[in-house]
Amino acid sequence: MRRTGFLYDDRYLLHRTGPYHPECPERLKAVYQGIAAGGLLEKVHRITASVPEQRWIERVHPREYIHRFQEACLNGVREFDSPDNQMCPETFHVALLAVGGILETVDLVMRGDLDNAFCAVRPPGHHTEPTRAMGFCYFNNIAIAARYIQERWGLEKVGIIDFDVHHGNGTQLIFEDDPTVFYYSIHEHPSFSYPGTGREFDIGKGPGRGTTRNRPVIPGTSDAEYLELMKPEISRLLDAFLPQVILVSTGFDAHADDDMADLKLSTEAFTQIIRIIKQVADRLCTGRLISILEGGYCLQHLPELARNHVSVLLED
Repeated sequence: MRRTGFLYDDRYLLHRTGPYHPECPERLKAVYQGIAAGGLLEKVHRITASVPEQRWIERVHPREYIHRFQEACLNGVREFDSPDNQMCPETFHVALLAVGGILETVDLVMRGDLDNAFCAVRPPGHHTEPTRAMGFCYFNNIAIAARYIQERWGLEKVGIIDFDVHHGNGTQLIFEDDPTVFYYSIHEHPSFSYPGTGREFDIGKGPGRGTTRNRPVIPGTSDAEYLELMKPEISRLLDAFLPQVILVSTGFDAHADDDMADLKLSTEAFTQIIRIIKQVADRLCTGRLISILEGGYCLQHLPELARNHVSVLLED
């Protein structure tokens, strides 16, 4: 059995988005309940969060943006940069804790205390651009983790795989001219699906050309079609890049019963997705894999999806 970390903190529930908002505290409660009911809490290494040094956030977000976000919360502003981004006075502190918990998880994996980990955090992060909050996201958690790994731990090449149903526009923007971070996103497009970015011809810019790869999939795509696209591409692209660690933007919102998009993946498909990624991590970077929660809004299926996800990480 692998040494798998599980980041969860009750304080993540303090970010309140108001009635009817899909990115609600109940999402994280469902994730936790699924892992607990599956008997996995006794098998994972439990991780709680602390506030990170701001300098690590500043590797991705300018100080002015951070202060603007903090001031908005202190002043009781209910939405930030976009009507999608509903928040409360505690939101800034909770977003700090999300980043801090992820960086603590990175340290445990990089020190060799853990083989891999699942970070059940909120708010999510992959839509956040350097100076703009978007799509329920305030800090780009996975981008901050990548920069932290490079600077704090001296790794040169970081791979990011994003299988949230929505394109991680913020993550792509941050790294699109950087040849040291490989970003792969498989997402629904074209459709009403937010944010409308991530075309197949978007492959990066300048020295980063070729280290951004997008795989749009059409509405209605089901398990077999999706996995037949994803599995060979991830192996081929990451074999060429040779990452030293893999970070995963984990979204469960491509599920057939999730109202946030129109893909038709089953619960079992998500088990296969993380297993594919784990096999690549085992082959290329000694199993170092850190999964970070993004979307997934179907409270009925989140418990099972989270349980299965962690079960795969625990597998030898």
